[in-house]
Amino acid sequence: MTNYTNMTVTELRESLAEHGIPKAVTDALKKKELVKLHKETTVLDEVNLDEDFEVVEEGGFIEDDNRPVDPEAPDYNSPEWHDYVMSKFQPNELIDGNPITAGLRRVVEVVLGEITSTGPKQVFPAQDTNGPGRATVVYEVIIRQYGTGKIKTYADTADVWHGNTDDLFCAHPVATACTRAEGRTLRKALKIRALAAEELAKKDIVGIVQATTADWNPEDTISNQQVTFINNKCKQLDIDVRKFVNMGSAHYESINDVTRNTAQKMLRQLNDYQQKGGIPEQVQGYESDWRK
Repeated sequence: MTNYTNMTVTELRESLAEHGIPKAVTDALKKKELVKLHKETTVLDEVNLDEDFEVVEEGGFIEDDNRPVDPEAPDYNSPEWHDYVMSKFQPNELIDGNPITAGLRRVVEVVLGEITSTGPKQVFPAQDTNGPGRATVVYEVIIRQYGTGKIKTYADTADVWHGNTDDLFCAHPVATACTRAEGRTLRKALKIRALAAEELAKKDIVGIVQATTADWNPEDTISNQQVTFINNKCKQLDIDVRKFVNMGSAHYESINDVTRNTAQKMLRQLNDYQQKGGIPEQVQGYESDWRK
């Protein structure tokens, strides 16, 4: 364990720089804040590999004969897998059909394997000294699969700012981003289509994005902020951007042909999908190269 009592501010900043935290961030922090950030950033460094992982010599697999196999479990890659996993959540682990992170954590260890390591891999705290600002967290979960003992690593990111987070949680951007990133990582491991409940917000996110766009004119072409927001939402919801943009009566050769007013309606539709579900099958399947 790190002895923070004897560690100087300069040493803390140098150590954080080695873990990818920008100097501009650490220069603005006092020792107490640096210690907190250092603990969050280096949590994975203190994993004792000799204690936390078994040494395996033959092909990286171990046997786990004590874990019974569920005869009703469908194949991990089958269309039935989502419904099977969702059936494992308790009613108090779901909010409007979306599982909370604590429930995701429990169900992972029910259907997949033992979580041997979990924690933030990188933390980028807010740099705005006048408010909560935007914080981003990269989260990693390591799972030892039941039956085979194979080690699988999953990771994802989440960011938090006043525009995508309810005020109660916006005051703690790093902690909220950490929870969201963990939820996204766990649902990725479980291969479910639902969002984690902590990813949702009751705010009018579309209106906030619009308000932050200067010189708003509904007939102007789509703004860069709107394009980014549509892409991020489609990625979260596993929606093909091109198919979604062209699912109406109009056809667009490029997303840049869309007006800001139409883009606003598209954003509202994506928010409805996020809150209520019902994504049409013909637009499902996110493609990262949709801009080509």
